[in-house]
Amino acid sequence: MIVNIVRPIPFIIFITAIRPLTLLAVGATIGVSAAIFPMSIMVAVAIGRIVEQNLVAVDPGVVEAARSMGAGRLRILFTVVIPEALAPLILGYTFMFIGIVDMSAMAGYIGGGGLGDFAITYGYQQFNWAVTLVTVVIIIAIVQGAQLLGNVLARRVLHR
Repeated sequence: MIVNIVRPIPFIIFITAIRPLTLLAVGATIGVSAAIFPMSIMVAVAIGRIVEQNLVAVDPGVVEAARSMGAGRLRILFTVVIPEALAPLILGYTFMFIGIVDMSAMAGYIGGGGLGDFAITYGYQQFNWAVTLVTVVIIIAIVQGAQLLGNVLARRVLHR
């Protein structure tokens, strides 16, 4: 239920909406720690959904076959379910890493540091569009590199 409440909220709104909770938890509403707190919540919720969807998507016939051969729950989990779901999980984690890059860029809005804060402070606020452009190019390079690595790893573990 928490996943269904938190997931649809855009991160920039989520940061603002949980400011009182952030203040209570970390003692600040701006800065790095104030950015990490809402990011941690949003990431935990998203990873929970990614894991749930990929584990549930494993073919029930494969699980039933392992069960009929006498495998217990833990053995089925570690020798059937996780190996079957590993490639989609890797792609899901890749997607989440890219989401973290996106969230960290938005965390610059509250002085959370990182590329977003750099782009806002030295690019946008000082009307230096070259800085903004270079920051965007760096973010694109990070995302493309992560996606390429995720695709390669997923292809490697895919055994179908």
